Amino acid sequence: MKDSLQQHDKFTSDDVEIMSKQTVFKGFFEMVLYRFKHRLFEGGWSSVIDREMLVRGGAAAMLPYDPVRDEVVLIEQIRVGALEHESPWQVEIVAGIVDKDETIEELVRRESVEEAGVDVKALVPITRYYPSSGGCSERISVFVGHVDASLASGVHGLETEGEDIRVRVVSRETAYQMIESGEIENGASIIALQWLELNYRKLQANW
Repeated sequence: MKDSLQQHDKFTSDDVEIMSKQTVFKGFFEMVLYRFKHRLFEGGWSSVIDREMLVRGGAAAMLPYDPVRDEVVLIEQIRVGALEHESPWQVEIVAGIVDKDETIEELVRRESVEEAGVDVKALVPITRYYPSSGGCSERISVFVGHVDASLASGVHGLETEGEDIRVRVVSRETAYQMIESGEIENGASIIALQWLELNYRKLQANW
């Protein structure tokens, strides 16, 4: 293995040595303490680093879009991360954590029914990203899904999971304005709606 990287080379997991991994908390979420060191860009190895990490599995989010009506289906629910901010109720797109017995495509189709009451006719992948890789293992896959927005309304969610989710159907233009005004603060939702603004004509032609 090389001692240092050339300008366009890339580090991989082979360039990290995990010294120990300890679960320090396990509740609704799990917190793990890592002790590790890694190769340095200019050669050699770092000192041993201690970092706590929030363990979350794979997740996926989907923007339900109706290409005929040019409308999107958004959902609104209370979020613990915003409890002490201006509004704990966040406007988002459909999302969930992947169960080990399902694919990410199956997840977003299931969540679309559970959270918004609409079936998905087709899916297009947008991207995959880490929302907070400095302290969380979660990686989110983002999709846009073809739906009939005229069927989306009401309040949904699983009572067993404490969900109380209100559906909001708005035009594509209105949804984009909600990003610009700051009403939508969720990362996956912002990514998906910005992508839609660039690609909606292609979806309308294909769907």
